[in-house]
Amino acid sequence: MAADAVRLTARVSGVVQGVGFRYRTARKADELLLTGAVRNLADGTVEVVAEGPPHDVQRLLDWLDSSHAPGRVERVDSELSEATGEFAGFGIVG
Repeated sequence: MAADAVRLTARVSGVVQGVGFRYRTARKADELLLTGAVRNLADGTVEVVAEGPPHDVQRLLDWLDSSHAPGRVERVDSELSEATGEFAGFGIVG
């Protein structure tokens, strides 16, 4: 992983479960060569953790909050931090 890699942790709210959101998010992350995971949370939101170059992580964040993401995204709460390098690829959890 590049020295300037960052970690995005995002919680996506709206109609984002049962609409292919995790699958499409994983495909978008793969397209951007990011590592991490996406999973449904019990409260109906989706959590996205992605690591990679800042520009590509920002592209994923922009996509999450766009009309291109499946379902109906009402809100994306996110934070950036230093990448941990813990992921080998990008996966769907649960």
